[in-house]
Amino acid sequence: MPGPPSVDCCYVGVDVGSCSVRAALVTRDGCVKATAEEPIAVWTPQPDHYEQSSADIWRKCCSSVKKVTEGVEKDRVRGIGFDATCSLVVLDQNFQPVAVNKDGVKERNVVMWMDHRALDQASRVTATGHSVLTSVGGVMSPEMQPPKLLWLKENLRESCWKEAAHFFDLPDFLSWKATGSLTRSLCTLICKWTYSPSEGWNDNFWTSIDLEDLVDNNHSKIGKKQTCCPGSPVGGGLTREAAADLGLNPGTAVGASLIDAHAGGLGVIGADVSGHHLPCENQPVTSRVALICGTSSCHMAVSQKPLFVPGVWGPYLSAMVPGLWLNEGGQSATGGLIDHVVKGHAAFPLLKEQAEKRFVHVHSFLNRYLEELSKDKKHLDLLTNDLHVWPDFHGNRSPLADQSLKGMVVGLSLSQTLDDLALLYLATLQAVALGTRHVLDAMREAGHDITTLFLCGGLSKNPLFVQMHANVTGLPVVLPAEREAVLVGAAVLGACASCDYSSIQLLHSSDIKYISNFE
Repeated sequence: MPGPPSVDCCYVGVDVGSCSVRAALVTRDGCVKATAEEPIAVWTPQPDHYEQSSADIWRKCCSSVKKVTEGVEKDRVRGIGFDATCSLVVLDQNFQPVAVNKDGVKERNVVMWMDHRALDQASRVTATGHSVLTSVGGVMSPEMQPPKLLWLKENLRESCWKEAAHFFDLPDFLSWKATGSLTRSLCTLICKWTYSPSEGWNDNFWTSIDLEDLVDNNHSKIGKKQTCCPGSPVGGGLTREAAADLGLNPGTAVGASLIDAHAGGLGVIGADVSGHHLPCENQPVTSRVALICGTSSCHMAVSQKPLFVPGVWGPYLSAMVPGLWLNEGGQSATGGLIDHVVKGHAAFPLLKEQAEKRFVHVHSFLNRYLEELSKDKKHLDLLTNDLHVWPDFHGNRSPLADQSLKGMVVGLSLSQTLDDLALLYLATLQAVALGTRHVLDAMREAGHDITTLFLCGGLSKNPLFVQMHANVTGLPVVLPAEREAVLVGAAVLGACASCDYSSIQLLHSSDIKYISNFE
């Protein structure tokens, strides 16, 4: 066991979201000292098809890491951790990109998490009633990898399926790119691929959905039995090539990766709330739910024993916190829905103009605008008594588990003023919060004892979004003092892999400190 880390050591966390790569330099006490962000390309060749480039993503990871470590002695960086969306990366036998589109553009070799091209395939997988479905709430989502793989086989057999030699979840692709190791994280395999940590791959499942060729050669295309828990050291650390790309030392520890929402959950769910008189104080972490809210939202709840929640993914053992079972609810479009509603309104150009004049974000402007509109009301919430939004514009992930559902707005008039846009924005925030309550109700009914809601992600920086969740759920809402909790969660992986800490739990509970900002 190595000696204790030096006082000035640090770790790098890399977060690959839907539209950008972010990196952070994090100290051993959990303080973010520097951040950088780079946009990544998204292609939408047709409705419900969303594609990216693994080469573009890796380039942006490297440039972001170089920015946050500029001027920092390389020896101080003890470890690096990656999190990413659960998108599907396809490479050939030489680890070169394979096109996942009918245009044959090899650069576009990533099927994004939000891609719903495989709706029919997901329905057929669900119809098998296979036993592996019990760990995904009984319904296979098109956002998971089996239906995406089946779509590629059925629609791109010659140009993609026969050329593909490696199918990676994006977080595992990043670990491989950094280390050259094909070891996969249990987080991705368990949560998105139906892998069982105790029994491995279920060959009968792959055969039952006409993907028996994935069983060949000891499952070499989807990952042999080389798996490890999140935060475990991967390979020998950074390869010389990856180290040069990232501007770090060869051999720098790399932690087994997490899905982005799980990194956010890891970053907040163990927050120290001593002295804030919250119902979760002096209670086990199982009384908390982490809500990671960005383009979409994920509701992460852990338990000591497996709890099966209809329409909610899991239970997954050790997928986020080692030794605990994870249930993952979610909403496929939250930040994405809010942007869609606001930017698609006829009054958006006026809103943008007014916000720019005041040098504020459009959401900040709308929040203040709604405060003015509500001066004659007892509660701001009452402004939308006659306007209601059903938020499933991109389907319902949980707990209805029906991705074919569509959204709806009730109460529209012919008016298209800035007032109307502000009210529609408020109704959308309320609808998203009601969706969260729907998920939490399902979890409670299955046995979860939830007393406190912990928020992180981009939407948690919107105070009205946070307040609506407190109002609708009736729960105290806690925000971490370090607002970049997802990046902290990614850095935790690197810290654990460096062996500066013996486990994620020890690092998480002892050295990452938060102050509760609770309304």
